[in-house]
Amino acid sequence: MIKKVIIVIIIISMHLTENTVKKQLATVLDPELGISIVDLGLIYKIEVKENKVKILMTLTTIGCPLFSLIEKEIKNKLIELGSKEEDIVLELIFDPPWSIERMSKKARALLGL
Repeated sequence: MIKKVIIVIIIISMHLTENTVKKQLATVLDPELGISIVDLGLIYKIEVKENKVKILMTLTTIGCPLFSLIEKEIKNKLIELGSKEEDIVLELIFDPPWSIERMSKKARALLGL
């Protein structure tokens, strides 16, 4: 007897908003610290227009060699929400410079600050 198994995968594209993007970015961890890039205060601004996402962000240090890993993870997380890679723009800025004051209370507690 042959059994047939049919698997149906449904991808639901969520309506993107700044809030849904921010929640998804909160799952992206800094590779060195293991803390969310949102809690670290690395995300300066999120713009969503017609399912196109633009993110202004910084790094804890200029020239951080791990940016490519963070960028890839951000894009993967937004693709999970239904974004297309070509509709995701990350702009890396250093003005204003990042400082510990940008971190959430949660991040500070995790680092013992």
